[in-house]
Amino acid sequence: MRILLALLFLFVQGLAALAAPLTRDEIAAFIVPPYALGEPVNDLGVWTLLNSGGAEAGYVFETKDMAPLPGFSGGPINMLVLLDLEGKFIDVRLISHNEPIFVSGLGEAPFRKFLEQYRGHSINTPLVVGVPYGEGGAGSGLVYLDGVTKATASVRIAHESILAATLQVAREKMQGVQSAPPAHPDPDHDEALDWQALVDQGIARNLKVTNAELDAAFKGTVWAQDDAEAQADPGGLYLDLWLVDIGAPSIARAVLDDEALRDLDRFLKVSPDDEPLLVIDAGRHGLVSADFVRNTAPDLLGAVQDGLPVALRDADMIFNTRPGVPEGTAMILRTDRRLGFDPAREWTLQVQAVRQHGMFQPEVGSVTFELTHVTPERFYARAEVAKALAPWAEAMRNRAGDLIALAVALPLLLLALGPGMNRLAALRVYTPVRLGILAVMTGFVGWWGQGQLSIVTPLATLRTALEGGSFAYLLYDPFSLLIWAVAGLGFVLWGRGLFCGWLCPFGALQEFAHHLGRLLRLPEWELSTIWDARLKWLKYGLLAAMVATVLLRPDRVDTVAEVEPFKTAITTFFLRDWPFVAYAAAWLVLGMFTFKGFCRYVCPLGALMAIGGLLRGRDWIARRAECGSPCQLCKVRCKYGAIKASGTISYSECFQCLDCVTIHNDARQCVPLVLAAKGRAMKVTSQAGAAR
Repeated sequence: MRILLALLFLFVQGLAALAAPLTRDEIAAFIVPPYALGEPVNDLGVWTLLNSGGAEAGYVFETKDMAPLPGFSGGPINMLVLLDLEGKFIDVRLISHNEPIFVSGLGEAPFRKFLEQYRGHSINTPLVVGVPYGEGGAGSGLVYLDGVTKATASVRIAHESILAATLQVAREKMQGVQSAPPAHPDPDHDEALDWQALVDQGIARNLKVTNAELDAAFKGTVWAQDDAEAQADPGGLYLDLWLVDIGAPSIARAVLDDEALRDLDRFLKVSPDDEPLLVIDAGRHGLVSADFVRNTAPDLLGAVQDGLPVALRDADMIFNTRPGVPEGTAMILRTDRRLGFDPAREWTLQVQAVRQHGMFQPEVGSVTFELTHVTPERFYARAEVAKALAPWAEAMRNRAGDLIALAVALPLLLLALGPGMNRLAALRVYTPVRLGILAVMTGFVGWWGQGQLSIVTPLATLRTALEGGSFAYLLYDPFSLLIWAVAGLGFVLWGRGLFCGWLCPFGALQEFAHHLGRLLRLPEWELSTIWDARLKWLKYGLLAAMVATVLLRPDRVDTVAEVEPFKTAITTFFLRDWPFVAYAAAWLVLGMFTFKGFCRYVCPLGALMAIGGLLRGRDWIARRAECGSPCQLCKVRCKYGAIKASGTISYSECFQCLDCVTIHNDARQCVPLVLAAKGRAMKVTSQAGAAR
């Protein structure tokens, strides 16, 4: 049983791997110079194709997600198509399949050779897979692709997958997305109709071609005398073709008998995006050739809408029509509306008439007869056109869960650091609680939410202001923008401390590094008071240099911003080139010896936060008259050097760690409180002695 479960697990994992789209590197391996892979276009595996000069040259895409037609294995055949901007195939490459005839029979070589035939052909040319009849001559409107003996059906399925996916890309990327979504049959529209009503209203369309007209079409070609039957009966009908779209229920009821209606209903439940088309020919043409295979594309019929082919496929249905409907060779075709076909807009059915000249390896020629068709709009409904959200709104919707979590967490933090500050600082487990909050900031805000603020944003804002651009890009990252807003509020309430002490993921990492250093009993390296004060000005110098870069060399801003290790440690989780990783890691290693050295001395964002802290409206850390003289405990314990010898707080260097608040409120640590308690005890003892 365990072996079976293990095999099942491996099988499922294998299916998942097959289902996953190719990675960038995997796709790039299929592309050879002078072409190169560009950027992804959508989530269906479509990429841009670049030429040797880096300009867009076409598109690269997989077929399985856009045209997942099942093969004989039950799964789709996946191919990679390279299409240029003019709609010509650059190449078609086989990626994966499980067709039995190729897996355990012929091998993949014939399949790959078949796919080579697409190179150079245009999607606007009718491509047909069939038995070749020698060299196609003048007048032929078809391009024949040699099939694979014993595997005709498999390569035709592959052919239809290629065309369906390619047409989808061509419609969306090369002609532009149509202004309205395709119409779909309205199930609520009910109308009493019969065949004559369909004819009178132009819903059922007819194409008649006599033998004489057929001969006229081939006149002047080598095939002019190759149809004895046409010459014997010039007035006879070569084509007497009727076309009606039976996707609308009211129209289908006027054409098909009850049993056929039930079959059609079952078919449409399985394939709800298919549009069924009924064609009937009472002439000699017969709709398909002798080589036609059911459930594949009809080899003598094609369709065009908006200048692009419509992918037709046999629905493989056996049916009867109602009395009054013309008799003849009848078949129901289907086409997928998801590929751009709109039944309520005019389209054209193309019928190929084929002749052969010669006995051995005959030359094949064809002419095309066309029948335009459109079904009235009243039989259809259209989905409302989805209005694209503004980029900022789309960004908010995509990150709704993260924003809700952040919108809950930040007010709780503000309450804990504001009204609840003294209770928070008085907790016996305050340090573990603080480290827990910092862990959330590192994991959720930093690595998960990508909310590490950076000096890049203020510099970009400055550059935009100088150049007169739009600030809309700030809305594209609502997660970080919310943190910026709270950090700005912190300027007024506490100064720089809220962000630098609580909201900065890299600052939290440095604090964790320092605690690790203590656990490892590493020595602490602390600068003298003079050098500590001097080096704290370094971050302001770096900030000034960056502002100068914006003014003088704005193209180098991203380069100088690498002084921040945030991108390496938080944004990319150390997945960068080794010099960047070494730089970020060096600061964390240094943090094991020197408490938050980067934050205190180098961080240009910290310098900006300190300047923003000038908006602070109050001194929020309580002080006593004895602070500084005689008591120096808070100054000695402050790892940031943010308390002066006088006992006053230097808020531009305060990280709001609350250690001094803990000392200030603790009668066992605060020297003035300890002395006051001792004085009260001595007074009580003295009074007790006097009483005795």
